[in-house]
Amino acid sequence: MENFTEIEFLDIEENNTYSELIDRVITKCFEVENLQKTKMYISVTLTTPEQIRKINNEFRQVDKETDVLSFPMFEKEEILEIKKKTSKFEEALGDIIVSVDRVKEQAKEYGHSFERELAYMIVHGFYHLMGEDHMKEDEKAQMRAKEENVLKLLDITRE
Repeated sequence: MENFTEIEFLDIEENNTYSELIDRVITKCFEVENLQKTKMYISVTLTTPEQIRKINNEFRQVDKETDVLSFPMFEKEEILEIKKKTSKFEEALGDIIVSVDRVKEQAKEYGHSFERELAYMIVHGFYHLMGEDHMKEDEKAQMRAKEENVLKLLDITRE
């Protein structure tokens, strides 16, 4: 199995269970979106509410904590072109930053497992890197369908 992720733990303890889940989710996302032939990868950082707030403020000028941030390296149209190329395109697709404490809180709030919530955050971040958005209802419906498809293929369901 190819590795499409670089995982960093920022101010939290390393956790192999988290890493394995993230690798599995990103690998499935790459398969579904036909990116596995590229040499692209995603940088994932798992961190604290304080760190994600700092990053959100620094890069988006939003001084508040959030659950997940995505920083794409390409526009949607560029990704479509990259997918068409047969040569290996060795570059980051982007960065996903997740607040692990928020994942724990939201798992409880929504009544499902930590695994399900973390997987959802990663898939959600991935589709933002792919140029998807959820500002309009039709965009939101399309993005949610893609997210749920990946989770279903992984057999990660709401419990």
